[in-house]
Amino acid sequence: MSVDTAAIETVNQAFYTAIEDADLDKMTEIWAEDTPGDQVSCVHPGWSLLSGRSEVLRSWALIMANTTYIQFVLTDVTTTVLGDVAVLTCVENILTAGEEGESSFAAGKVVASNVYVRSPQGWQLWMHHGSPVLQGDDDEEEGELDLDH
Repeated sequence: MSVDTAAIETVNQAFYTAIEDADLDKMTEIWAEDTPGDQVSCVHPGWSLLSGRSEVLRSWALIMANTTYIQFVLTDVTTTVLGDVAVLTCVENILTAGEEGESSFAAGKVVASNVYVRSPQGWQLWMHHGSPVLQGDDDEEEGELDLDH
């Protein structure tokens, strides 16, 4: 594992820890600054595209304020470094709690792409895109197509 790959995976873990801990200050440190003509972007599962650092951070504040409990277990992490840009893809295995006072939990999967850029502050998040993985009730293998129906 290269030094850059290790650094990117460390900041990526800090990103998910910030969500779990509802730590907006840490989230603010992780996201890159907009540059003239270019803005950071984020697509939460089921949301429209958010552009610009203030809009993206506002969305995280909203999510954190309305989430009583969330835990991420990342699998299938792949990191590719291309100069001063890196792409990390992973599966977010998510466990969340129901409303305050409820003892219900829900689990889900999201496939995520996180793009990091090298800055004077180190690697920072430029783009996050999460896409839900639909969970079926049937016994078919994931990715298997039933062409008979």
